[in-house]
Amino acid sequence: MKLIKIAAPIITILPSIAYIPVLVEVLKGFHFGGLNIIASLILSAITPSLDPLVLKSAWDGLQITIAIALISWIVSMFTGLFLGILSSDIFWKGYYRYSFIGKILKRILAIPRSIHEVIWGILFIQILGLNIWVAIFAIVIPYSSLTARVVSDQLDNIDIQPLIALRLTGAKSITSFITILCPQLIPILSTYGGYRLECSIRSATLLGMFGLGGIGTELYLTLQSLEFREMWSCLWMIFAVMISLENFLKWMRYSNNKEINLQRYYTRLIYTFILTISVSLSWLYFREVDLFAPLNFASISLPTFFEIKTAYLELPLTNLIFTTIVITFLAAGIAIGTPPLLLVSFPGKLSIKIQSIFWIFFRLIPPPLTAIVILFCTSPNISVAALSLGITNMGVMGRLLTDSLFNQNKGIYIAMKSTGSNEKAATLYGILSPKTKSYLAYASYRTDVLLRETAIVGAVGGVGLGWQLQESLSAFDWAQVIVITSVFALLTISGEFLCDISRQYWLRTTTNNSLILST
Repeated sequence: MKLIKIAAPIITILPSIAYIPVLVEVLKGFHFGGLNIIASLILSAITPSLDPLVLKSAWDGLQITIAIALISWIVSMFTGLFLGILSSDIFWKGYYRYSFIGKILKRILAIPRSIHEVIWGILFIQILGLNIWVAIFAIVIPYSSLTARVVSDQLDNIDIQPLIALRLTGAKSITSFITILCPQLIPILSTYGGYRLECSIRSATLLGMFGLGGIGTELYLTLQSLEFREMWSCLWMIFAVMISLENFLKWMRYSNNKEINLQRYYTRLIYTFILTISVSLSWLYFREVDLFAPLNFASISLPTFFEIKTAYLELPLTNLIFTTIVITFLAAGIAIGTPPLLLVSFPGKLSIKIQSIFWIFFRLIPPPLTAIVILFCTSPNISVAALSLGITNMGVMGRLLTDSLFNQNKGIYIAMKSTGSNEKAATLYGILSPKTKSYLAYASYRTDVLLRETAIVGAVGGVGLGWQLQESLSAFDWAQVIVITSVFALLTISGEFLCDISRQYWLRTTTNNSLILST
């Protein structure tokens, strides 16, 4: 019996089947009590508050968020670059005796990136109290490790023949490495650095919702008090900043296509680091943020091995792990399947531009905020968590897809249209098809990210390991915290391994890695 082979473009749309179980469960708990609130929330988007006091408060919060994001971003990029070089296999080719250091470091770095910045933030709040540095530490730790992973992977995929040839001439290992390999990292880091800056702003906003200051705190307070017009004032400010940042990064990418002068580039990097740190700290100081407030170290009595064993036996880990995995797969289905589904359902240049605006907006809304809004008219369940995560991440996947489509050759699409194909078929096979495999490769990476992000909706009061971790932290049950954090780390590291296998499969079958470099 001959097996039916599904065309690759159809595979990108199939994950949207996740909408069926999600919407069924949401509708089961649906009630009309919150519809008026949601209607008021939507209408408030058109009439945001223009009260000078509200705008000033939102602007002050936004400045704090941006300053936190800038410090976290620049520190994590430089730390990640350094750790990525040290953890790459290629760096140690000239020091075979010590190559085990790189392998050990690579394994160790998997742990901090497996834990979401929100979890780091909540953990540091319990230990150090509310402090601006807690937000910075919470972002820097996982982001440094994520950057190190990207740098290490890219270095190990570079052709080393020029490096070997230069070494044979008698050049030193470090000199050869800087001369041959570092220039090849520059375009990758420029693209990835811009993406990571955007992520830092989103993370700083998200951490603000957990009491760490900035515009995230404003968003959470206005939503809790149902002051939707004030909330939209904050959201539109964030929207304007992110649009400006996106256009600036596009301009930077185009301007960096010139020939690279290494010495000038390294000098510029050092100046960028110093200037960013100086400006951000000054910004926080003038916003009357106490940068020198002492960290209030809380005394923690570390649990004994017996207490950890007891916590392991008492916790419903099987159910928590299963719930977390289900949330991940449902959210991934929504995030991955929606952009290509809408692209094919509503083809056309104008439609794609309109969709790209929606993708920008969706990825700006923190998942906890979306979860709270959905809970106005339904009961808490797995689907609420999956839907809130899926909406934010579909914004990321949609942006990735539409940006790629605008830059691709339309030859196949034009040829199909000229032969009489309808708009939807020409879009599916002429526009979506050439980008399918690289899109699916990035989707594998995004699923790994979603697994970590389940901690966000869990910490807000949803379900899964994130919710249980929040409960254990609130009760100062450090034995449970250690068990849950360890399980979550192992789960995400395993997910990272499986997603890497999937990503490599799709990468082997495509010659276009433009989507992958933006991870």
